[in-house]
Amino acid sequence: MPAKPAPAIRNTQQRKAILGVFEASHHPLSPEQILDAAKEGQPGLGIATVYRELKRLCEAGDIVPVQLPGEAMRYERAGHGHHHHFKCVKCDGVFDFEGCLGNVASLLPKGFKHQSHEIIVYGTCADCR
Repeated sequence: MPAKPAPAIRNTQQRKAILGVFEASHHPLSPEQILDAAKEGQPGLGIATVYRELKRLCEAGDIVPVQLPGEAMRYERAGHGHHHHFKCVKCDGVFDFEGCLGNVASLLPKGFKHQSHEIIVYGTCADCR
């Protein structure tokens, strides 16, 4: 018997509001930041719905998780290509930045094999300076 195709994801008003938040933002967001921004268009939206939609959007490849050491997961739109993040130590904002150190593999101890890397720069954003 052939496998059933995955059910189509309905484009609900809540999902539209959450996707709208990602379209308006150009940096990784926490679920709470997403909820606060999406509630403007969907006042009845709750955090449980945000988490369910984040899971679905990750599974669909529309968004990707961003993990900073010692912090809760944040999320950003997929398709940005290779980039890194800047964390403001005053406002806790996380921002994307382009550019890279280049050949990170050359910095590794002998015999180590590079798979991927993430660089996080900590400092103060322009608004907090």
